[in-house]
Amino acid sequence: MKSAFKTTIIGLALVIAIVFYGAIYTLEEGLQAIVVQFGRPVGEPVTEAGLHIKLPFVQEVRRFEKRLLVWDGDPNQIPTKGREFIWVDTTARWRIADAKKFLENVASEEGAQSRLNDILDSVVRDQVSSSELVELVRSASWKVPEEEMLKDVPKEQEEELKKEIARGREEITRTILTEAQRIIPQYGIELVDVRIKRLDYVESVRTKVYERMISERKRIAAQFRSEGEGRSAEILGTMEKELRQIRSTAYRRVQEIQGKADADATRIYGRAYNRNPEFYAFLRTLESYRENSNKNSVMILTTDSDFYQYIKTAIPVEAQGLSAPASPGTRP
Repeated sequence: MKSAFKTTIIGLALVIAIVFYGAIYTLEEGLQAIVVQFGRPVGEPVTEAGLHIKLPFVQEVRRFEKRLLVWDGDPNQIPTKGREFIWVDTTARWRIADAKKFLENVASEEGAQSRLNDILDSVVRDQVSSSELVELVRSASWKVPEEEMLKDVPKEQEEELKKEIARGREEITRTILTEAQRIIPQYGIELVDVRIKRLDYVESVRTKVYERMISERKRIAAQFRSEGEGRSAEILGTMEKELRQIRSTAYRRVQEIQGKADADATRIYGRAYNRNPEFYAFLRTLESYRENSNKNSVMILTTDSDFYQYIKTAIPVEAQGLSAPASPGTRP
């Protein structure tokens, strides 16, 4: 009897423990919960962390995040207003604002991600296709570069750089956020922020852009080379001009010095020879004898020529009388 009573007590205690365990649940910090009875939510969402009570066996707890969640969409190929096809990669931050509505409409985070894909992709496509590429790239605070920075930029790019920005990237993303926030609350979701992570041309357009960039760089390089060659020719021309001027000045200076030296030499010679003209005539005659002595030439002179007058005067008169007179045309 005592054994049966003891077993009954233990069984009741076990049942009570099981019931108590099924009636109490714990909610961690950063989470929120909704109690579900036969698949339908019961009561308001539980947002406070700690121990909470529910009906055992017939009710269950669905837990959801209270913290911010990340949505990263797949890059989409979208045409801009100017018909440039670009890849747009968008990201967003969202949270579960109403767990009951969230459970009723999307059931889970995977369902919410799928719904966000549809809504945000549609809104982003509408905004990108109605905006110019330059507005998607630049901010509203864009300032036109100064003229000095634009002097080497081609005309078509200069016009593009000088375009006034009507909206800008920040305003476009704010418009995307506003448009999406009008639709998303019905799913119990709060959309906190939307950002465009990356913009890029599609492959075919990117190739053309790279080719244009390469062509433009080559044009600028050719312009620099041409300017460098022109500057080099100018420097070489100036150097050659200065060199000719230096040479001309040096030659003129040499001629002046040489002329002055010749004049001084002539004056000295003249002063020296004027002291004895006869000696000067004799010396010059001897020099002419030496200069005119050529083995390959024959000089024919008469006997009364003045060319050998100093040689004839150097022979005594007695010797001249004894010698036979030379016939005209004889060689001395």
